[in-house]
Amino acid sequence: MHGPRNGSRRRFMDGEEGRATTRVQLEMPPQAMERLQRLKDRTEAASYAEVIRNALRLYEALVAEAEKGHEFAIKSPDGVIAPYRVFV
Repeated sequence: MHGPRNGSRRRFMDGEEGRATTRVQLEMPPQAMERLQRLKDRTEAASYAEVIRNALRLYEALVAEAEKGHEFAIKSPDGVIAPYRVFV
């Protein structure tokens, strides 16, 4: 048995930084896990947790900007700017 699967979390102290953290267990389908692994490799992240923390920061920033009414655009290498729909 791998422990509780009812969403319970364990709190512990992060030895390196001395801050309280919460351990979260995620269940992901194989395709999502492959995406996470590719992102970890492409970004040279030290861990899956680093990838997820960075993704949360970016997502939080995008949500905050969208709530202000801002729209998003991408710029191609040749300078063409096009709308980018983050939230479909």
